[in-house]
Amino acid sequence: MKKVLLYGMMVLLLSGVFLFGLRAYGAALSYEETTATLVKEMTPEALAEFQAKEWAQTLSFGLYKNKKREEIRRLQEKQAFEKQKSMRMMRYSMGLMGLVLLGYFLLSLRAFTFFAAFGAGIMLLFGLYAPILMVTIHKEVAYLGDVVLSFESKSVLGSVEKLFDHGDGVVAGVIVLFSVLIPTLKILAMLFVAIFMQRGFAHSIVKFFKMIGKWSMVDVFVVATFLVYLASDKGDISRAEVEVGLYFFLAYVIVSMLVSLSADRMLHRLKS
Repeated sequence: MKKVLLYGMMVLLLSGVFLFGLRAYGAALSYEETTATLVKEMTPEALAEFQAKEWAQTLSFGLYKNKKREEIRRLQEKQAFEKQKSMRMMRYSMGLMGLVLLGYFLLSLRAFTFFAAFGAGIMLLFGLYAPILMVTIHKEVAYLGDVVLSFESKSVLGSVEKLFDHGDGVVAGVIVLFSVLIPTLKILAMLFVAIFMQRGFAHSIVKFFKMIGKWSMVDVFVVATFLVYLASDKGDISRAEVEVGLYFFLAYVIVSMLVSLSADRMLHRLKS
């Protein structure tokens, strides 16, 4: 009965991890969309129109109202709200994932490896699809103010697609290999080890598990290289903002390492 309750609790926690992650993802997309709308208001043409309306309001002693100012203010409020919401939902998801990891002290190594591997899969899912970095290039222009010259906000998969479109197939291939394929294989290996640990082909799974375990730190290296690649542009970057997708991916790296240790310990006990 105790085991059933613990398993049920793990399922509920993982459901919460996924649901809060989904809400963080939705809020991150809304933040990205709102920011893109605001950026359109910071082009030279839009700023020139805004300044003309400001002068018209001043010269008419307030008889003419610049409605664009109120519209921009509402967009800025929505932008701040969606960003705060995405970060808050992400923290809730991470907190529940932390509770799942505490199951190490309550569950068998086999059960912990299975549930934590599922949690790592959820972290990886949002780490690949949620935006990871927002980069804007600004330039101060006389009489217009702060003009945005370029705006980019991409997820890992979205950036891979863009790299392929621009002919950077080698860089895109490296990111796909080490940020998508190998992490997915690592999670599948952990699940296979947890489910089939007592079957006849367990030794083959162990060898495969150890082989891909060597790539644990490559995930971190690829993310670091990926961020440097995105942040290295031809112009002067005034702002590079980390988004929730990066936190989810880094959480996957940490969780997968812990699950690797748990699975390795479980396999050693099986051999002895």
